Amino acid sequence: MDDLIARRAAFDTAEFPEEGLEVDDLAHEPDVSRETSMRIPPSPRIIVVANQKGGVGKTTSVVNIAAAMALEGLRVLVIDLDPQGNASTALNVEHREGVAGTYEVLIDGDDIIAHVQRSPESDNLWVLPATLDLAGADIALVNMHGRETRLQRALQQFLIDAYADYIFIDCPPSLGLLTLNALVAAREIMIPIQCEYYALEGVTQLLRTINIIKGNLNDRLELTSVLLTMYDARTRQAQQVADEVRAHFPQTLSAAIPRSVRVSEAPSYGQSVITYHRASAGAQAYLQAATEIAAQA
Repeated sequence: MDDLIARRAAFDTAEFPEEGLEVDDLAHEPDVSRETSMRIPPSPRIIVVANQKGGVGKTTSVVNIAAAMALEGLRVLVIDLDPQGNASTALNVEHREGVAGTYEVLIDGDDIIAHVQRSPESDNLWVLPATLDLAGADIALVNMHGRETRLQRALQQFLIDAYADYIFIDCPPSLGLLTLNALVAAREIMIPIQCEYYALEGVTQLLRTINIIKGNLNDRLELTSVLLTMYDARTRQAQQVADEVRAHFPQTLSAAIPRSVRVSEAPSYGQSVITYHRASAGAQAYLQAATEIAAQA
């Protein structure tokens, strides 16, 4: 029987050499001496990117910072927790109806590593996709045992099964159970803030939620980065907002993401702006932001 199993495994490998490749690559712990222009963290960093205010560049920031790190040699996993699946679209991974991903991890208890897909952006970049099924997850989670900690438990298992330098969690623009799961599972939070009037609106409530979570569900959660987005150096208002944000948050990165046609165009081609137009101002700003975040390790 053992001999039959061994022969069958050898047949499968020869007949379908690509099967399991993504999982095997992700499960294999990389050589710490590998070449990268960004600092390799001593242990995996789990960063949730959240802001209950929509349209602040949250998903765009996740996609481009993750791609920038992966292209520079770091191993990165993006968890798409937004039912719109925009991060999955931008990183060009399959997330049509019937494709397993975040929903199955949260609701069915599946392992993350079973459903990750490698992004064409980089051999170092993987995505746990989101489908429209995730829109019903908030309701499905309500009566579940340990509803706030399901992603946390899944990530604990993932870090036993696999290795990533960075795990970015892209949240929906709300403070429902999906975002709560992300905040409980993460160790760090990054808040993108748009450089426009009322930029800080909603951030106060998010900070209250963070403090509640720290006191009850996740003592390790820390605000480590605030990212200024849609910055227009030509306007006085943008500079005033940037100054106000920096005064409130010493964690604000020096990189400010400009309004950029290239940044807006890239997702329609299933690319990050880093691969779409690396020389553009938007790409260079995201590369700087990624380098600053990596330097925190």
